[in-house]
Amino acid sequence: MYDIPFLDLPALNGASGTVRLPGSKSISNRVLLLAGLSEGTTAVHDLLASDDTRVMLAALGALGCTLRHEGPVLHLTGIAGRLAVHEADLFLGNAGTAMRPLAAALAVLAATQGGNFKLQGVPRMHERPIGDLVDALRPLGCTIEDLGTPGYPPLRLRGSAGSRLATQQPIRVRGDVSSQFLTALLMALPLVADEHDVVIEVLGELISKPYIDITLNLLARFGVAVRREGWQRFTIAQGSRYRTPGVIHVEGDASSASYFIALGAIAAQGSAPLRIEGVGSDSIQGDIRFVEAAQAMGAQVRAGPGWLEVHRGRWPLAGITLDCNHIPDAAMTLAVMALFADSPTLLTGIASWRVKETDRIAAMATELRKVGAAVVEGSDFIEVAPPKQWQPAVVRTYDDHRMAMCLSLAAFNPLAGAIPGQPIRILDPRCVGKTFPEYFETLLSVATAAPQDLPVIAIDGPTASGKGTLAAAVAAALGWHLLDSGALYRATGLAAQWDGIAPDDEAAVARLASQLELRFGQGSESARTWLRGRDITDELRLESTGLLASRVSALPAVRAALHALQLAFRRAPGLVADGRDMGTVVFPDAPLKVFLTASPAQRALRRHKQLISKGIPANIADLRADLEARDARDRNRSVAPLKPADDALLLDNSDLSIEDSVAKVLGWWEQRRPFNALPLSGRQAPGTLSS
Repeated sequence: MYDIPFLDLPALNGASGTVRLPGSKSISNRVLLLAGLSEGTTAVHDLLASDDTRVMLAALGALGCTLRHEGPVLHLTGIAGRLAVHEADLFLGNAGTAMRPLAAALAVLAATQGGNFKLQGVPRMHERPIGDLVDALRPLGCTIEDLGTPGYPPLRLRGSAGSRLATQQPIRVRGDVSSQFLTALLMALPLVADEHDVVIEVLGELISKPYIDITLNLLARFGVAVRREGWQRFTIAQGSRYRTPGVIHVEGDASSASYFIALGAIAAQGSAPLRIEGVGSDSIQGDIRFVEAAQAMGAQVRAGPGWLEVHRGRWPLAGITLDCNHIPDAAMTLAVMALFADSPTLLTGIASWRVKETDRIAAMATELRKVGAAVVEGSDFIEVAPPKQWQPAVVRTYDDHRMAMCLSLAAFNPLAGAIPGQPIRILDPRCVGKTFPEYFETLLSVATAAPQDLPVIAIDGPTASGKGTLAAAVAAALGWHLLDSGALYRATGLAAQWDGIAPDDEAAVARLASQLELRFGQGSESARTWLRGRDITDELRLESTGLLASRVSALPAVRAALHALQLAFRRAPGLVADGRDMGTVVFPDAPLKVFLTASPAQRALRRHKQLISKGIPANIADLRADLEARDARDRNRSVAPLKPADDALLLDNSDLSIEDSVAKVLGWWEQRRPFNALPLSGRQAPGTLSS
């Protein structure tokens, strides 16, 4: 997951390949709570790892459930419907799928077995209504205190052991605000169905019916069969109790599939489809019906058990009018698909958007207008007309994972005729951690872009100038890929040494370089490098390795052999490349070129401190002489001599900290972005994070 304040997506022009979906959030948190309330141990496979499941797992652990991980499988031993802990303070983040069903379950358990539980979350959770659920529970005898605004979390749930709930009469709950209220009651009331059937009646039109289907399906898996009379009356049989199914698999998230179904409809051209694994024709999730809506707009979709294949059919996409009550979360993706249609798209039946992680109707209207769309919004509808002129945009995400994932698709605007293609800045990309932590990495793994649309910052300079440290820090700040070109030459020198090849045997070293088995680490291992399967991270930084690199890098055939490898590092969302000829030879079209330098004395001092810290004896005078000799060799070589590119910006960091140098480069880069020209209201203020 990108742990950065914003992520710039370049203009993207195609997509193909295979993506594997994370587990469904809706299924994951239902399974966790049902397993936690059950008798026995449940082995949960393919569980979603996200913010929402983390808060649910933490809550279940605090309530006395036993959690044991064996690789990717979670073994969860439940409390068998009997409280093991009678007092707890639970933090549930912004997870409605945790807050609402846990509130109901703990309310009935505290009322009958005794307990004192506080449930709270992030500020946005305290703005999400829960009053209709509370109003359904209080008449039963549940003691629920509002600790903030009435009808909203935080809540305190109390009770005394031995009490009985008034469940003889039907329990009524509104169905037109959130289906999670009905789900919460359906999951909680089997705990108190000891003496008679328990009936729940829905007042008004039930929205998001497919989510109730998920709940009923999973209740049956855990031993509780519910009789349904239409969508208005649900009966839980007397004597119901939760029993583990033993093993359960969480299918991939159908709501998350919607982004890639849309991507296939927009960008998978020709004979190369986008394949989606983890959800398919056998899905129990209502959002799988997003496929029908995408097909209505023009997508071509093939489906089988656990998989979908999508590619572009009709183009431009067709504008549609659709009641989205059956796919409320996935419908957000249709609003972005509308940008690529030939006529307006009207989505109705989406009143529930307004009580989600943010007011999604207002948020979507605001952000779509930024890219150039014409948008009309109402209490339960949104109408989107495609842009006549695409604009670069800074997209707020409102701490809402679906806003971030949906709006990322706007980066494919070149396919809708945007000339030039427009980049999209996503503020707070970390918010996707709620349901799909690796979303952006997954998206970019199947997306393509024109080379000229993939930004590069080239940082060149002499040895020991600190360019590697600076480049790594800039790449981390932007969430970009990193090319340490010096590592390529150092690895080539090491490989030659291992094979007994003289470093000045140009033909032999070039052949070796063209077949270099080099791998750079990613994620937590991003600082490590392997050559032929051997970790050479420490060897790369030895002075002797640096001398080898200086000799082999002077060979024209070696430089030519490594050139294609260097170019291959240019991938979305962008690249920071450091070396001695990144701006002059390898990436002459880089929009920002920096030539970093420092005085020989300062560079020798830095190298001396570095070696001494590693326990390697060194002499400053000798180091300076060696650096100056290497500078002369690099400046005077016949191929790609060390020099600033004509349009490079010079940065002398003799007296600058690494933080100062990074800030300088990022400031130069920001001046080159189209976002810098936007009004402050449409972009992130300098030095701030999006809320």
